Formats: sequence, C-alpha cells, structure tokens
Amino acid sequence: MTSFHSDPLEALRLGPGPRRPRRLRRTAALRDLVRETTLEPDDLVQPLFVIPGAEVRRPVSSMPGVDQLSVDQLAGEAVELAALGVKAVLLFGIPDSKDPLGLESHVDDGVVQQAITALKVARPDLVVMTDVCLCEYTDHGHCGLLDADGYVLNDETLEVLGRIAVSHGEAGADVVAPSGMIDGMVGAIRDALDAESLQSVAILSYAVKYASAFYGPFREAAEGAPAFGDRRSHQMDPGNAREALREVALDVEEGADALMVKPALGYLDVVRSVRDSFPELPLAAYNVSGEYAMVKAAAANGWLDEQAVALEVLTGIRRAGADLVVTYHAKDAAAWLQTGR
Repeated sequence: MTSFHSDPLEALRLGPGPRRPRRLRRTAALRDLVRETTLEPDDLVQPLFVIPGAEVRRPVSSMPGVDQLSVDQLAGEAVELAALGVKAVLLFGIPDSKDPLGLESHVDDGVVQQAITALKVARPDLVVMTDVCLCEYTDHGHCGLLDADGYVLNDETLEVLGRIAVSHGEAGADVVAPSGMIDGMVGAIRDALDAESLQSVAILSYAVKYASAFYGPFREAAEGAPAFGDRRSHQMDPGNAREALREVALDVEEGADALMVKPALGYLDVVRSVRDSFPELPLAAYNVSGEYAMVKAAAANGWLDEQAVALEVLTGIRRAGADLVVTYHAKDAAAWLQTGR
C-alpha cells in the first residue's frame, strides 16, 4: 500500500517501507557503533579510605570489596588502577586522633597529606582529588565547627576549610573537593589557595549534596557518623530540585572549576537539570555507598548479575549528564570494560 504525506519532507525523513529500528540492534558491533552514551574507565573516579598504620588493609563490612588502607598500601593501588585505565582517585582520611576542632585535618603530616605524596610518587600522572570536610576529623562527627547548642557554624568553618585545602594543595593534590555544603565554601577555598600561590589546584565542589539515607555504609568506612543529630541544617532536602540550581549558580560564581551532584541514582533528574543549565562546566555524580551496597547485597543473594547491573547503573548516570562518576565500583567496572561487555 502506498503512503501519502501532505508534507514531502516528512516522507523523506521517515523513508520508505516499514519502520524497523531493530536493524541497528542486530549485532554487537552495530550496537557499539550507534551507542549514544559510552562508559570508559577514564570516566570513573575511585574513592579511597586512608588510615594510620602500616601494612593495613581493613575490610569495610557494609561495603564488600572496599577496604580502609594504610598509606604504604596506596602505591600498589595506584599502579593497579592505572593499569585498568582509571585515572583519578578521591581521598578520604581517618586520623590518629579526633577533637572538637578537627585539627588533624590540616597538619603537614596528616594521613591524607601523606597519602597524596605516596600516590604522586607511585603514579605522578594520577589525578589525586581530596575530600575537604571536617566530619572525619572531629570527635562530634559534624562537617564544621559547632556552637554551644551543637549547630554547625558557617563562617567560622570556612577558615578551617581553607586551611585544609591549602595543606592538600601543598602536598600535591590536583583537585580539592569541599563536601560540607557550607555557604561560601568555594569562594573561601579559592581565596585561600590563591593566597598561597596554589592557583593551579582545581576545586570540584559538592555543589548539590542531599541529606540522604544512602550514606550509611560510608559512615562506617570513613568513621565519620555524627555523634548526635543529623546534617539536615546544611545538606539539601531530598524534595528540592530547583534549589539545586541556586546552589550550583552560587558555586560557579565563587569560582568552582567542576560540579558534583550527590547521591546519583535517586537524583538523576537533578543531574540532568544541572547539566542542561550549566553546560560549560564538567559535572560529576557520586554513586554513593548505599547504592553500591544494595547492588552488592542483591548480587550476593543471587538476585541479580552484579557486573551487568553495575555497568547499567554507571551508564545511566552518564546518560543523565555526568561527565565523570565517583563510584566504589570503579576498579571492577574498569576491569569488566577491558574484558568486554
């Protein structure tokens, strides 16, 4: 039967005959050729948890496959990641001791400062990112200094965040990543870095970080759970999406070099919104500990295929608009990608 179209251009676009999109799905090579969203090892960032001591590799029970590592274990980790094509890590440190002010966060010989040096000696080309926050270093587990009522002080915390960033930059960090959602943190850190001639250190801002229930396993790994209360006074309400664009705009104005949305899976709409509204800056999304642990637990019970699901999740985060994905699956995903899907 002949089809007639009032618009000849419509007929040209549609082409003759039945519509068969499956033609381009017929073989793996065809599917690879027309894939819209790709996932490669160098799209991934591996978080690392660094602890004091020597020859320590301590498994995190709620995150199978993730360990707390002493500094001497990092060289081997860096070489292994590089061989798999993973080009960046994000460091979290657990100090020797904690106090109300988080003083260990910015000492010259702190665990993260030592870790940066060790990684750069082992792999100078590795991109070393560092978390800039106080929650791992304070005995109360909150993201900043507190007043007498336990409220996180904003402006007083900014000065400490600047000190942390400078200490990381002086140790050799390529990127500092403030994660506390403290107002003005990007501007304060940029000023502190520039004042110490560390203009080349980039800032990846956790511009949109929600007060999420998906962080539970991380708090075991980083030993940074709050001793009381929660973080809803500074992290974002999960019901808010428009507010995310305001937070991002402020961080861009203050000098952020790249942006992050955290968590990823429950907030893919926010990832897409930030991507569309701020296309000029690189965008990261954090596939957080709870998201990782869910996949691990289901796979351990035989309910799903870990490799297939993890790669699908990471591809979905990229498809939503993330340029890079911080994920505990980075090492495994890179290995799976090397051996073929």
